[in-house]
This record gives sequence, C-alpha cells and structure tokens, in this order.
Amino acid sequence: MPRTALRICPLCEATCGLTLTIEGSTVTGARGDREDVFSRGFICPKGAAFGALDADPDRLRSPLVRRDGRLEEATWAEAYEAIAAAVPALVREYGAQSAGVVLGNPNVHTMAGQLYPPLLLKALGTRNLFTASTLDQMPKHVSSGLLFGDPFAIPVPDLDRTDFLLVLGANPLESNGSLCTAPDFPGRLKALRARGGTLVVVDPRRTRTAQLADRHLAPRPGSDALLLAALAQTLLAEKLTDLGELAEHVQGIGELSEALASFTPEAVAPACDLPAEEIRDLARALAAAPTAAVYGRIGSSTVEYGTPASWLVDVLNVLTGNLDRPGGALFPLSATDRAPRPAGPGKGFGLGRWHSRVSGHPEAKAELPMAALAEEIETPGEGRIRVLLSIAANPVLSAPDGRRLDAALAGLDFMISVDPYLNETSRHAHVVLPPPPPSQSAHFDFSFNTFAIHNQVRYSPPAVPLEDGRMDECEIHARLVLAVSGMHGAEPTAVDDLAIQTTLARESADPSSPLHGQDPARLTGLLAGTTGPERRLDLMLRLGPYGDRFGVPATPPADVPADADATTGSRTGTGAGTGSATASGMGSGTASGTGSGTASGMGSATGADTGSGAGPGAGSNQGPAAAGTGLGLERLLAHPHGIDLGPLRPRLPGLLKTRSGRIELLPEPIAAELPRLRAALAERPAALVLVGRRHLRSNNSWLHNVPALTGGSNRCTLHVHPDDATRLGLADGGLARITADGGSLEVTVEVTDSVRAGVVSLPHGWGHDRSGTRLSVASATPGANVNQLLDGTRLDPLSGTAVLNGFPVELKPLP
Repeated sequence: MPRTALRICPLCEATCGLTLTIEGSTVTGARGDREDVFSRGFICPKGAAFGALDADPDRLRSPLVRRDGRLEEATWAEAYEAIAAAVPALVREYGAQSAGVVLGNPNVHTMAGQLYPPLLLKALGTRNLFTASTLDQMPKHVSSGLLFGDPFAIPVPDLDRTDFLLVLGANPLESNGSLCTAPDFPGRLKALRARGGTLVVVDPRRTRTAQLADRHLAPRPGSDALLLAALAQTLLAEKLTDLGELAEHVQGIGELSEALASFTPEAVAPACDLPAEEIRDLARALAAAPTAAVYGRIGSSTVEYGTPASWLVDVLNVLTGNLDRPGGALFPLSATDRAPRPAGPGKGFGLGRWHSRVSGHPEAKAELPMAALAEEIETPGEGRIRVLLSIAANPVLSAPDGRRLDAALAGLDFMISVDPYLNETSRHAHVVLPPPPPSQSAHFDFSFNTFAIHNQVRYSPPAVPLEDGRMDECEIHARLVLAVSGMHGAEPTAVDDLAIQTTLARESADPSSPLHGQDPARLTGLLAGTTGPERRLDLMLRLGPYGDRFGVPATPPADVPADADATTGSRTGTGAGTGSATASGMGSGTASGTGSGTASGMGSATGADTGSGAGPGAGSNQGPAAAGTGLGLERLLAHPHGIDLGPLRPRLPGLLKTRSGRIELLPEPIAAELPRLRAALAERPAALVLVGRRHLRSNNSWLHNVPALTGGSNRCTLHVHPDDATRLGLADGGLARITADGGSLEVTVEVTDSVRAGVVSLPHGWGHDRSGTRLSVASATPGANVNQLLDGTRLDPLSGTAVLNGFPVELKPLP
C-alpha cells in the first residue's frame, strides 16, 4: 500500500515542505505540504520532480576506485582503504598545503555537507579551500563582514510587510530567491502589489519578475554599483536620509557623503544608460516609502564591482532607516545560530589574512577564489595542490575556463569526489563516494534558515530506509574525515562524539556561557537522537537562541523577544523555539584555525523560514519561544510540519561584531575601491556584453539529468535582441560563434526582445559534452558551457568572485 512521508525539498533555497507518496522504497509522487509552517503547500517544478531525481538510474550505487587508469566499482571498505593509503602519505610528504578542498553548491542543501567539512579541513590542516561562494555570493559576505563585523549577518527583505521593494540583479520568479529563503516568492511579490506596495526591478533583461513589477529599469550590465552610488548620493545631497533608531549605531555617514559626492545621477547616467532624472526619481520614491527594502543578488554580485554593489545595497537600507526595521531589511535568527551575546565591540572582520600561492589572491571568509584552483594545481613548487577532495562540486562546468581545470585535475596525484554522479569533474577522481538518494537521508536546513524571511525550524528524518549496499551520507563524510586523518578503522561515531565533546568542554569553560561549570559528560548523556548527526543537531538546538540550555536557567538574550508563553514557548501552543549552538560551535575546536571562517560558515549559516499563518502578505500570529523554553530535537520531532519561531524582529546592536561595536558605514577596503569605481565613469562601454539567466526548472549544473526538468523553455540558447540580430546578421534558430577572454563557443541563437540591445544572455551550468561521464539525459542535450568564455582573470578584487556577468563578447553568425 502507498504511504506518505514529509520531506523538506533540498533542490533550491526556498526549502519548501513536501509530502512524498512512497510505494515500497520508491518515491512515486511529491506535492506541497499544506501544513508546513513555512511553505503552506507551495511547490515548484523542481519539488514536483523530487521522485524522478531520487530514482535517477544514472546515480551511482556503489563506490568507484581507479585501477590501472579506469574507474571500477568497489566495496566501501576498498574505497576507504585506498583513501587511507594515499592521502595521509601524500600530505606527510608534501605538507598540509598540498591538499585542497572544493565544496559545491549542493553542500548547503544537505546535513552532511554542513556538519563535516569543518572537521575535514581541520584534519587536513590546509588553507586551500575553494567553494561555490566565489562564483555567487561572496561579495555579500565580504560587505556584511565589513559593515557589521560578521560575514554571515546578511539582512533579508521583509517581503510580507514591506511597502516598497527594489530588486537588482535577481529573478526570484525563476530562482525562488537567493540569500532570501522565501517559499512562494512569486505569491509574496503579488501580495506586495495587492496591498498597495511597489515593486521596482533593475535588470537588463525583461524577466518574469520584471514583467510583474510596477517599474522596470534596464541599465547596462555591470553598472549596478554606479546606479546604487547615485541613489545614495541623491539621498545624501537632497537630505532625504532618515536613519531613525539606527542613528546611534552608525558611524561614518559624513565620510560617506564626501566619498559619494561625485556619483551624481548625471555623472553615472551615461555609464548606466539610464536617464539621470529616472535615477533621481527612484531615490526619492525609495526615501518616501513608509517602509522599503533594497535587495540585490547574483546579477549585481558576480560583476566587476560586486562587493561595492553589495555594500551599497545595505547603505541604502541604512540611509532610509529601513535596516533592522519591520517592513525593511532584517536579520533572521535561526534556531541553530549561536546564542546572541551582549552588545559591544567585537573582533571585526579580517580580509586578506593570507593569499593564494600563485597569483596572491587574498582570502575572503577563509576561502580562495575558485577561479584560482587550476593554477594552484598546475604550478610547480612548494604548496602545489596534489591531493583534492571535491564534495558535491562540478567546477569544470561552474568555474571559469573549465578546459584548463579539466586538464589540471587529470594531473593530480590523488582526487576524491563525494558525488552521486560521474560528472565532468568526478570522472577525474581516484575514488568516488556516492551518497544515497535524498529520500534516504535526514534533512535540516542549517544554512538557509539564516536567510529566512520568517524564523522557523523544521527537520525531516529519512523518508525511505537506507537501501542495502548504500552508506548514509553523514557516515560517508565521517569515515572520510577518519581516513584522511590517519584514524581509518575507527567507528564513524567517533567524529561526532569528538565534535560534541569539544563544544561542551568549551561551553563549560566559558564564563559567559549558560553552561559554565556544568559537567560535559552529564550533558552529553542528556542529548537526544539515534545517530551522531541527530545528537549534534540536538546540541546545536539546545545551545541556540531559542534552546533549553539543558534546563540551566538563563536570562533571555536581547535578540530573543520574551513575549512567548514560558510553558509552551508559543502563544498558540504549537511548540516553542528550538535551541542551537551554531555549526561553528560544533566545528570550533575541531575546525578552528584552518578554514575556520568558512568551516564555521558551512555549519553556522543555518536557516529556513516558515511562518504559521504566514502566507504571502500575512504575518504569523505565533511568538518565538523565550530563551530557556526551547524544544531540542525531541520537541522538534513531535512537530513534523515544523515550528513557527515568529516574524523577524530588530536585532541591533546585539549582532554587531565590528571593532567599534557600530555599523561601520565606510570601511577602509570599500573606501579604497571607490576611486576604481569612479574611474569606470570614464570608461567606454563594450558594444556587446553577456549576462547569464536562471530557469525555474534548473539549478546550476546538477538538475540537467532529470527528464521532467529538461526541454521546453529550459534550453541553452543565446538570447539576442532583434536590433543586434539584424546588425550582426543573425537568424532565430541559427548558429553563432561567441568569443571572449577564455575562448569561443558555438551557440544556437534565440532572437527576443526580452533582453535589451547590446546584451546577450546564455544560461549557466551547461556543457555536458565531455567523454567519461554517466549522465545520459544531460549528455543528450549538452548545451554550451558559458564559463568557458572566461579565463579566470576577471575577478571582483575584494571577494575573489569570478565576473560571470557583464563581460564583453564578440558575436558572429555561422553557416
């Protein structure tokens, strides 16, 4: 008989609740969970295709080990023996920096990908960490670090309460949101307009989101920072700023006014290709709105001035008094965040604490640019990367100059891939460790709850028992940590036990911790959960801002409103908040030192948002639990549809970790970048530039092997404006050669006025045409790898993020 099971969707940042239909061990259907406290039944095509992804016949079922140059099926024991024999010996011979770790986007969608990389980095002792962040969001982490002292303090727009939303370089109707976890983003935007609010979209393409907007501005790609600077300059020059309650927590507004004085609307208009008066009108409308939020994402991040643009987004929120304000941009408080500390000066944010070996790129958040990976493998000398661990990553397609990286990977002494597929990157591995299908794994959104538009917490136990011959994904990672650290053969639970012991020992020794002086062994015995990862989750929940602190009395932190019922933790009795130590708490002590910024980030940026009664435009009627009344894992398990922790609330100044204890509005690294931005005003724009695009049924390179998500409008075509097509002699459906710094591609042309003249658009994540992969669906319609047009030299200098949008190209028709 068919049965049903609940599962949080792991296929994009919206984290919608699903109800799976299961026959035997096969997922035969997926629909939205109407009782989910966050998504309320919303589902997109990716979630509906959960069963097809889960049952993909191309998913690897057993490990692969390279023997005599060929990857062959092997037992789990053989795979880990190969790793244990090779990696420690190579690291002893060549040093810790001969190892590198690559973390791909899907890591943040799994428990294993969040809990174990910090421990892996510590075991290896390497600083060579490369992640998808430098292909996507690192500018936002850097700007938040400089402004607020914490690279994970990223404010999100209060979609359900704002009166005015300015969106730059984002297309949430296709992407479902990015660094803004919001199920049914389309419905929330429609609700904004229905209640009389205003939606303004800035994008060189007339996207589905732009079509919904009250106002659409289509500037020249890459000019976002100039446009934002002109908006800020207008607010300052016309005395339209009103910091409100922020005023006492902000420093540097005078210096900011002087630094931006030359970025007038008239000065930036030619570079943006927008009328000066239109820029000025937008600034005035933003200032006049009762509440407003500015939100910028990938299109304004993966450009030459990505960090200044990300910084200016929050500068505008500050200048209009909308930062940390209901209806503006607020900081989520996830159940597994570190419990808030008293306000006051912090350690600040370090940038460029070390540099890459070959080109001297500065680290950001303990990461190096993904674009530098190939040269770090190729270039001889001390510290050359000889051992690479790639976890849920496919940089051959997702990073610039995949051909060069493809060749570099083939020269490694040893490579390990944790990946369900033999793809363009994992085909180079000496050992491939395949995780089971998502239905067979537990799920908790550590990362996305940190970016949620409503505080909530949900957990999904495995929906389907682990199939014979498979290994649990968390066990795969734990055994990998043991194998590379010389502890091969120990029980994998030892990894989780060490993480728990380290965290509790630190908390017990910390005078500022509510657990100060407590017996770590006693507390360990109180943890709930049947597995090591569950016990770690329970610890994180109980030590977090809503947690029970193991029953130790504590004063509610300033960030956690104490208006909830102290017995139930919820005014409506659906269950209280949950407590959490951050994933950095789990990894700290085992992940400190090497890669600690990202290691803690991979575990501490937790988040998913839900809200009881919080459909689009609706607020929740439940309050978050007071500190000390939280659930822990047991109470979370008793609420399978999740627990509402209440709407986002002001958190300043408690979350500030800058050295001044205030928002540092004009940080020195940003001030040093402004002359370069000012020089861009005089640059002659390229005749033709390229931007990427998203599709609702796609997510980077990892969903192209699911038949239900391919075809139709999800095609790898080059969008060209009719005027450019006529000028260049291009025909709809014809072929063209597109050329840039990194080489040329042959692409199919799609003539459309959805893109402005002077701009062409090619989607990201395609190029499945290499031999040696096992991706039957993707290889049948391979598309073209847009990142091959780049050679990796175009980077945002502060964040090391690859410039994937707004770079010049040439286009010629082919017969």
